[in-house]
Amino acid sequence: MWWFFCRLTLLLGPPGCGKTSLLKALSGNLSPSLKVHGEVCYNGYKLDEFVPQKTSAYISQYDEHIPEMTVREILDFSARCQGVGIRLEMMEEVSRREKQAGIVPDPDIDTYMKAISVEGLRSNLQTDYILKILGLDICADTLVGDVMRRGISGGQKKRLTTGEMMVGPTRALFMDEITNGLDSSTAFRIVSCLQQMVHITDATVLVSLLQPAPETFVLFDDLILMAEGRIVYHGPRQHVLDFFMDCGFKCPERKGVADFVQEVISEKDQSQYWDSTQHVPHSYVSVEAFCNKFKASTYGKKLDEELAVPYDTKSQTNDTAISFNRYSLSKWELLRACSSREWLLMRRNSFTYVFKTVQLVITAVIAMTLFLRTRMDVDVVHANLYMGSLFYALIILVTDGIPELPMTIQRLEVFHKQKDLYFYPAWAYAIPASLLKIPISLLESLVWTCLTYYVIGYSPEAVRFFRHFLILFGVHLSSVSLFRFIASVYQTHVVSMAAGSFAILFLLMFSGFVIAKRKRLASMPIWMKWVFWISPVTYGEISLSLNEFLAPRWQKMASGNVTIGNSILESRGLNFQADLYWVSVGALFGFTLLFNIGYVLALSYTGRMALPFTPLTVVFEDVQYFVDTPMEMRERGFTSPRLQLLSDITGALSPGVLTAMMGVSGAGKTTLLDVLAGRKTSGYIEGQIKIGGYPKVQETFARVSGYCEQTDIHSPQITVEESVMFSAWMRLSPEIDSKTKAEFVNEVIETIELEGVKDALVGIPGVNGLSTEQRKRLTIAVELVANPSVIFMDEPTTGLDARSAAIVMRAVKNIVDTGRTIVCTIHQPSIDIFESFDELILLKAGGRIIYSGPMGHHSSSVIEYFEGIEGIPNIKRNYNPATWMLEVTSESSEAKLGVDFALLYKQSTLFETNKEKVSRMSSPPPGSRDLHFTTEFSQNGWGQFKACLWKQHLSYWRSPGYNLMRLLHTFASALIFGLLFWDQGQKINDQQNLFNMFGSMYIGVIFLGINNCSSVLQYVATERTVMYRERFAGMYSTWSFSFAQVAVEIPYLFAQALVFTAITYPMIGYYSSATKAFWFFYAIFTSLMYFNYLGMLLVSLTPNFMFAAIFQSVFYANYNLFAGFLIPRPRIPKWWIWLYYLTPTSWSLNGLLTSQYGDIHKELTVFGETETVAGFLKSYFGFDHDQLGLVAAVLIAFPLAFASLFAYFMGRFNFQRR
Repeated sequence: MWWFFCRLTLLLGPPGCGKTSLLKALSGNLSPSLKVHGEVCYNGYKLDEFVPQKTSAYISQYDEHIPEMTVREILDFSARCQGVGIRLEMMEEVSRREKQAGIVPDPDIDTYMKAISVEGLRSNLQTDYILKILGLDICADTLVGDVMRRGISGGQKKRLTTGEMMVGPTRALFMDEITNGLDSSTAFRIVSCLQQMVHITDATVLVSLLQPAPETFVLFDDLILMAEGRIVYHGPRQHVLDFFMDCGFKCPERKGVADFVQEVISEKDQSQYWDSTQHVPHSYVSVEAFCNKFKASTYGKKLDEELAVPYDTKSQTNDTAISFNRYSLSKWELLRACSSREWLLMRRNSFTYVFKTVQLVITAVIAMTLFLRTRMDVDVVHANLYMGSLFYALIILVTDGIPELPMTIQRLEVFHKQKDLYFYPAWAYAIPASLLKIPISLLESLVWTCLTYYVIGYSPEAVRFFRHFLILFGVHLSSVSLFRFIASVYQTHVVSMAAGSFAILFLLMFSGFVIAKRKRLASMPIWMKWVFWISPVTYGEISLSLNEFLAPRWQKMASGNVTIGNSILESRGLNFQADLYWVSVGALFGFTLLFNIGYVLALSYTGRMALPFTPLTVVFEDVQYFVDTPMEMRERGFTSPRLQLLSDITGALSPGVLTAMMGVSGAGKTTLLDVLAGRKTSGYIEGQIKIGGYPKVQETFARVSGYCEQTDIHSPQITVEESVMFSAWMRLSPEIDSKTKAEFVNEVIETIELEGVKDALVGIPGVNGLSTEQRKRLTIAVELVANPSVIFMDEPTTGLDARSAAIVMRAVKNIVDTGRTIVCTIHQPSIDIFESFDELILLKAGGRIIYSGPMGHHSSSVIEYFEGIEGIPNIKRNYNPATWMLEVTSESSEAKLGVDFALLYKQSTLFETNKEKVSRMSSPPPGSRDLHFTTEFSQNGWGQFKACLWKQHLSYWRSPGYNLMRLLHTFASALIFGLLFWDQGQKINDQQNLFNMFGSMYIGVIFLGINNCSSVLQYVATERTVMYRERFAGMYSTWSFSFAQVAVEIPYLFAQALVFTAITYPMIGYYSSATKAFWFFYAIFTSLMYFNYLGMLLVSLTPNFMFAAIFQSVFYANYNLFAGFLIPRPRIPKWWIWLYYLTPTSWSLNGLLTSQYGDIHKELTVFGETETVAGFLKSYFGFDHDQLGLVAAVLIAFPLAFASLFAYFMGRFNFQRR
């Protein structure tokens, strides 16, 4: 291939032909791991001789943005990072020449040129220019948003992706499907802007599009047509029809050239374009044959000649267009830019930090009233409680860093995109993310210290207070840094959560409190002894203990001529010199530095219809829709408390009629579709909507309607056929036998042409699985298989090429011919697609109708209506009526003509005709009955549960990243426990031996559970998004979904418990009793269950995964504090004892320790006295072997309660905002 500058080239081809790969190869963005043959040169320079990512810009088809930022902020940041290129040098040269020639520049132009030539500005005039060109000025100050947070529309998000690179100085653009989801007028305006930029600035632009309208197609200079990874044509756009005429194919008169060239290379569509005047029967021309014909053609030979001539301009042109520097800004400016963005995001997420601090305050209040100083004396017995409170402080501040995992991971996609485009290096991103979190660590450490230090009753000296605070600050800082490092290494929620849980287990297990160092070092293998010294918590435990127990008040003499303080330190193996405190401080801040260096390195080197139905009419009259005015608009002076999005919408949808709903982006098409379908979860709806002449009842209407969403949401681990089959099982009548359902499923799959991928996993968009157009067709198939009477489709052809769009619309047309009612919102329709509709509803900005009526033959009714308005020019011959209609009704056209098209429609005879039609259809037909079903869902509760369980089983079985990680974590943890406590299970000689065994059980229950709870959050959050769609479709109740989600976990939890028991029980050397072994397994199994179901419950209570991850730490804190290990039950104040009984971990530890040692009457030395093991358990811990039956019942009650609450709140709360 060969490009001259100053050319705008269109890249066409069916999905999967290699368009994206070609664009990435030309822009230098292919993965280095791929093997590439051939050579790419820019002005004679090979790709390895300059920086192609800065010389050119690849604009992805995937919209990856930070949802908390506004449109303007994203563009300003992009402009700032990309710099001004050669604009500054050009401006200086122009100014010099103007002065020499005595020219006075135009003030406005001069101001603009100077403004865009200054680099490092937070706000750039170039941003305003691009906002205006892309039509984003109306949402410039709106947050981008995401699936669970309202923001800009899909079309606006697509334009933002384009604008993010256009604000830079790059003059070589490679743009991948940039008009998906845009109306044809907006797409035309963007490409027209590109055309002007190319011809004025000598830029080079290659754009891949799926369905370019004819008026957009003619804006291009050249065309590349691809198929099966090969180039079928590359040459001037105006000559492509001549090439195919030479091949024997002719484009019909009312056929768009772009659609023709894509369909003519398809085996299924090729024959209809064969030129019959040749009097030769058609025979299929393969892609290879087309390629050979192109090489032999005039255009192919000319291309070969150009490629044969060496193109070396190194010596004859300057290098201003080529970038040899990776980054556009100095290191200081890069750091400033990333710091200002990080500070902005921290302010936007201020609720998260406030919530964490409030949560910390609540936990601190509980802790300080539990370890109240008035209840503790300065003696050997109570020293253990002081030690427990110190350790609990470490646990809280370590686990407080867990939310850093999801907060880091959710921004990695955007980071990797911008890093690959050389916006900034990894260190510029990582340093602000680390430094700006220091005040947060400082605040939270100070809050905890101030609240707990004197209330718990630590040594009262002020210097010890500040030394205590310094250690907690260092622990919190190192913890946050550690979790940030883990997130940057593993990059996925499930694996990072598993690694984070394992890290906590490692840190606390080797801290010196759970296992006394002195006891363990003697029995540990030599090769494991060094592990104590690489845990930051070890240094926290040592320094806090030295700071407290070397204080003057602990220097009273105990037995053996040893002070009380030294006695307790020696019993824990912490009797070090006081100077080790400062060594520990240095170690903590050294770990922080080490983890942050690892964070930078990780970011730098890791990458990223045979069934009967009832025809129904849908009538809507005077429909209005309002939402609460966004805060951003109020701040700009908008005073009304409500914002109106739909105004006086009246119309009717008839059976057997295919209706198009069109309008510019933001006109309210999707909003109106959601209102009619009953999908809105917020806002205020007024007006009447009737189905078959009766007022709409959403519960029954959901049974007979289908809704194809613009975003294709499906369970990623299910195949295409399974997805369609699941929808059929859930939504078709139970009277239909399985064979008929299976036949219908196959028929739908064939109709939508998915038979070739029916056994493929759906996958995650942009990562794996189905392509965009296959995913879109699956969405339609899932709704079609429900055999609905009314189908709503939100942009069913967006993201599809011309042939795929034609396939979808053929299928839709076949569906409507059966008598169903179908309405589609649609963007950029070709002539063929536009004229496949029977009726049209056209909206203008503000949600007002400007046309509602029949299309007419060749769009004659629409054309006649608008040509009848004075001042509107007649449509040109063979011009796309859809594009013409949007152009002549645009806001600029309204302003030019001085009319309001919505008002003109209200005054037209067409409106009166529609009013009469609505009035007539608002009354039920004679003999008809209102929609009624004996049950809310097609399937009964048991049938719903079985189908949901079947789907979840398949999904879980195909999710090794989730389930295998849990088992590996359990296996590794069990081995560590076995080695640390090798053969110690029956060697109980004093209280410390028993404390160590209790500590092993405590750590095992808490941190196996934390890993499970953390891991399940992301999985259930993803499935909840799918559940929202399926619940709206009336597939099943939330109870069926929830209990299936609960039930599918049981075999995996059973396997986890079995693995842990089988490894740890014999290695630790517990008593060889089947009963005791069963009790051990039962306690571990039920513990894993209630932790897992707690994670599910947290997802049902919070709007997204990140909040669930933050909220879980509240439970972890209490599950640690009231487990009975840090402070035994008899020592808990009466005002908190109720919380002990409500803490499931206390019952787990009761069951584990009591079942193992509660019936052992061996004597042991306890605090200098002799007592039996069973007696000590009862007196010190409050554990009674006779109450094991009660413990067993409570342990199964907790998972049942959490599972039931999960199911209840999944139905009660809906965090999806529409």
